[in-house]
Amino acid sequence: MGGEGSDPEDRKIVQLARSTRSRTGAAEGAAVRDQDGRTYTAATVQLVSLRISALRLAVAMAASSGARSLEAAAVVSDAEQIGAGDLDAVRDLGGAGVAVLRADRDGTVLDQSTT
Repeated sequence: MGGEGSDPEDRKIVQLARSTRSRTGAAEGAAVRDQDGRTYTAATVQLVSLRISALRLAVAMAASSGARSLEAAAVVSDAEQIGAGDLDAVRDLGGAGVAVLRADRDGTVLDQSTT
């Protein structure tokens, strides 16, 4: 796919996910954009008692802030694909058809999944 995506708003969430991962040193950074254009970012949490992916946490943050739907999501990760559970979380809040971008640590979009 290359680049950071063609839509400026999609490039923004990729950059936010990248910055979150870089700032925290986490395995993944994620960002989601809700129906009102608000963005929520998160990093993977790995504690003895809790493990939650960056994307699931970003979705949870959006939901807990009152978001009713999602427009797009991005994950910056070394993983070769986005986990099915992560896509399920985006679909649960955003419905079918939400674009989920997967990017590398440099912010290059490698592929796009759709919920």
